[in-house]
Amino acid sequence: MVNKIFFIRYRRYIIAIALMLTVLMLIPLRQAKINPDLMEYLPEDIESKMNLDSLEAVFGHYDPVAIIFETSDILDESTLTRLRDINNSFKTFSEFDDVVSLFESRYIRGEYGAMLVDPVVRRIPETENQKENLREEIKDNPFAWKLLVSEDFRYTMLMLNPKEDVTDQEVFDIVEHVMEEVPGEENFYISGLPYLRYEIQKMATRDLALLFPLGLIIMILFLYFSFREIRSVLLPFSVVCMSIAVAMGLMPLAGWEFSLIAVLIPIMIIAIANNYGVHIMARYQELNAMNPDRSMKEIVKEVMDALRKPIILTALTTIFGILGLAAHVMLPAAHMGIVSAVGIAFALILSLFFIPAVMSMLKKGKVHKSFTGERSSVADRFLEWSGRITTGKPLYVVTAFLVFLLLAGAGISRLRVSINMEEMMPASHPLRIATNIANNHFGGTKHVSVLFEGDVRDPSLMQTMDRFETDLEQMEGVGSVTSIATVIREISRALNDPGDEFYDTIPGHRAAIAQYIELYSMSGDPEDLERMVNFDYTRAALNVQFRAVDIKEYRRITSVIDKMVDNSPYAVLKAGQSLVEYEMSRMIVAGQVRSLIFALVAISVLLWIIFRSAFAGIMGIIPLFFTLVCNFGLMGWAGLDLDIATSLLSSIAIGIGVDYTIHIFWRIKSELAMGRDYSDAITRSLVNTGRGITINAFSVMTGFAVLFFSGLVILKTFAFLIIFSIFLCLLCALILVPALSFIVKPAFLENRKGTMKSGKTGNKTGN
Repeated sequence: MVNKIFFIRYRRYIIAIALMLTVLMLIPLRQAKINPDLMEYLPEDIESKMNLDSLEAVFGHYDPVAIIFETSDILDESTLTRLRDINNSFKTFSEFDDVVSLFESRYIRGEYGAMLVDPVVRRIPETENQKENLREEIKDNPFAWKLLVSEDFRYTMLMLNPKEDVTDQEVFDIVEHVMEEVPGEENFYISGLPYLRYEIQKMATRDLALLFPLGLIIMILFLYFSFREIRSVLLPFSVVCMSIAVAMGLMPLAGWEFSLIAVLIPIMIIAIANNYGVHIMARYQELNAMNPDRSMKEIVKEVMDALRKPIILTALTTIFGILGLAAHVMLPAAHMGIVSAVGIAFALILSLFFIPAVMSMLKKGKVHKSFTGERSSVADRFLEWSGRITTGKPLYVVTAFLVFLLLAGAGISRLRVSINMEEMMPASHPLRIATNIANNHFGGTKHVSVLFEGDVRDPSLMQTMDRFETDLEQMEGVGSVTSIATVIREISRALNDPGDEFYDTIPGHRAAIAQYIELYSMSGDPEDLERMVNFDYTRAALNVQFRAVDIKEYRRITSVIDKMVDNSPYAVLKAGQSLVEYEMSRMIVAGQVRSLIFALVAISVLLWIIFRSAFAGIMGIIPLFFTLVCNFGLMGWAGLDLDIATSLLSSIAIGIGVDYTIHIFWRIKSELAMGRDYSDAITRSLVNTGRGITINAFSVMTGFAVLFFSGLVILKTFAFLIIFSIFLCLLCALILVPALSFIVKPAFLENRKGTMKSGKTGNKTGN
């Protein structure tokens, strides 16, 4: 009869098909690409992206790279000489649309009744007197002071705007070449979204190359120390490798590029895909010790008869939990949820057919002493203690968990959403250093542009822009506000003497404004105004630079801009990369909520179906609710922001953590069916099934621990939080769930039908 079982009868075909499918899914990986552009993580139809496209359609593509130089005094001759040479070198490359520095930005001044437009640094000062004169000129220049030069003159900034079709790799190859060709004593740091993308691509590529094999090695070592048997290592290991091949191969096959968080896919499958194999091997070792006379095929059959249903059910809950990510608004999160779910589904199929097919061809292994009572591990002693405490003092257990829940959950009020993408880098990274310098010395790294439409030469429109500038510059956190109105005021300062009626003002007549603009075109370069006004003077941009360390400060400033735009007949929209980043932050929260609701509802319904009881769904999500509240509370207490990686926690933790509860429920149900009382059933379930759950949980935690070796801070934070979440799920399954089961004695564990009962069932309740 045993030989007629499907996985034994067709075992050679099963093994061959599994290996062949794995090889085929590796082929598409040759076309795989990593897309580090965080802006493309959002749907194309969101307002902030469409507004940015509208702005760039008028004023051109703008994705600048900032190089910040640090020295004791940037006006020293050697520093300015180096800066000039670097500036001139960058200008020789056709890959850049624009180069802005002290040698390119303009100084509008009056001389003998005429207006002159010169570079900020016309010549490098050779004497101390020339240096101080230049210092005073810079302080009087709104296009340089606090924009290109810090107040203390320790820092200066050079801006590069690459052409739209130039890759980040090409940009930073040029930057590296120029900086090596023009060496100096000054320190320099690089900032800007292109640099962030460039570094993400490097780190993500490195992480995929390093963390994947490292995760496999750690998994092998963990499984060996857990089972002390080669077959119990290699079979779950092979399932993991084949599942990763299927999941990763599906990405390019579906036409999806790898994103920053795609690094998590192989790590997550390493952590999850061996779960089912772990339970099979743990039960195999248990039966091998209890039934030494049985053949290998008989043992494998009994293992699969006992575990087939719980494995399928736990796999389904994991798949549906992770599929919660498919409801995420962020495209990479949705892609990750889909391919990870497919990979786990493949791991399920392999565990049900491939593993038993291979096992049936092997000889029996040695009997492990932990199952004979001759030796017990720390885990075995903990499980025995858990059985005593959950059946002896269940009310104390539930009370302790409730107190911890309240204390940890209080931290949720302190939880923040990240709006600073550079924080995914280590604090010592040049990008973080450059960002801190920009925030402290250059007015901030956030930029918002307001688009004005109408006759730009109209005094009413120009005065409106000027009023925007004046009001916004008075706000705390705003570093600078510039527009064509800034240029007009500077021209009025150059053409008029202090005290004159028209000094430092916007003219009240259109003809006067038009004359000012004409004078600038004659004295300077008309291209200087391309970022401020279009060619026919019907559209103009007002650029706001500010600092915002958190979303509260960001909203404080942008809400004022919103009100000003709403109350102006000329301001038609606001746009900027920082607005897209803010939209991303909002979508992180929205995606978190949507995926969380989807996962919890799906898990609850599945538990209802599995145990044919609505009460099972309620009891099953109690440990998940406990874990999620404690996890987000910890983030609040520890000051860890909710970002693109940590927003994935809920669905993953739910998908993994519910498995442990199902296994405990299933074993208690089986023990009760054998006629044992609740105390004995819970204790035996913890001592036996609890061992597989513990090995499973620690293998998951060990798998995710490899993310601590990532170069990206957000992945390290994710690793810490997911390990914490899985640990809480484990404690809930081994302590809280048994204690609740002992107190409530739900009917769905006792094969009884009906709704919440009392009377004959005593204190037993639930379906």
